[in-house]
Amino acid sequence: MKPRKTETLAIVGSGSAAWTAAIYAARANLDPVVYEGEPMGTMLPGGQLMNTTEVENFPGVPEGITGPELMERMKQQALRFGVRVVSENVASVDLRQYPFLLRPNYSEEIEALAVIVATGAFAQWLGVPNEDRLAQMGGGVSACAVCDSALPIYRNQVLAVVGGGDTAMEEALYTTKFSSETVIIHRRDQFRASRVMQERVLKHPKIRVLWNKRVAEVLGYDHVTGVRLEDTGTGEVSELEVGGLFIAIGHKPNTAFLEGQLDLTPHGYIRVQPWRCATSIPGVFAAGDVMDDYYRQAVTAAGTGCMAALEAERWLAHRGVGEAPVLETAEAPVPAGDADEKAV
Repeated sequence: MKPRKTETLAIVGSGSAAWTAAIYAARANLDPVVYEGEPMGTMLPGGQLMNTTEVENFPGVPEGITGPELMERMKQQALRFGVRVVSENVASVDLRQYPFLLRPNYSEEIEALAVIVATGAFAQWLGVPNEDRLAQMGGGVSACAVCDSALPIYRNQVLAVVGGGDTAMEEALYTTKFSSETVIIHRRDQFRASRVMQERVLKHPKIRVLWNKRVAEVLGYDHVTGVRLEDTGTGEVSELEVGGLFIAIGHKPNTAFLEGQLDLTPHGYIRVQPWRCATSIPGVFAAGDVMDDYYRQAVTAAGTGCMAALEAERWLAHRGVGEAPVLETAEAPVPAGDADEKAV
């Protein structure tokens, strides 16, 4: 049997967390390899920013930049430092053995002395006509009001937010900074959100709620002009004119390939130590939206990418790997019960 190639550090993902981790790891002489993924429907290498037309709040880019261009520039910066990129998804991993085993979709299996998981999360969409097309072309359909609602195309418009949880309440409240009116569309007759969030929304003078309504179709060609609604009780169809539509029905982290080998939060995100990127398995680190269900911003993802790379460098250095030549065999990982490594 042909021996597997052993990598010092494997990074799975290709968003701002992954590329930042790759840049830091490469500059630390860890010779990382990045599995950037491959297109699968609306999911593209580069993460959620690939569906964002304008990014105005990334530090150091005062003129603004498109999401795809920002991701390409991050990738090119990583390549400048010699990062190797494999344009495949990692189909599965075995984190119970050491070195860790990664099985890409097409190329040969590899072993890795440390792994950074930065596979992100994807927004859940309604799946109605015209939604995906307008979202991808920057036509006023978005899954992140905090990211997008300050853009000029949304200002002084009637904006709609779909959802009934805390995220939808937060998104709706945020849009009121820029909208002429914000309309929450909810398919039930009561919210799932916490009581305090409900009260803030229901008392807000710029917010009204359409109960027992679901979006059946997004209207508009170059830009959203409205939504076609269906009453969930009577089936009655109506239309609502809006200048922007924000889908806030949740995100799902890309963790299926881990097959339950890492501890996850109740919402399915990778559980890490507070203010750290260490997971429940020593030597495996997580960064970006796959471990963050709160901020979900490009800049915070990049920050955790930096953190994960620094933690991986330190972890490897403690085992004789890093600045010194890479060892052919590495010390087995510290048991999960170790006080310094144990995730909470």
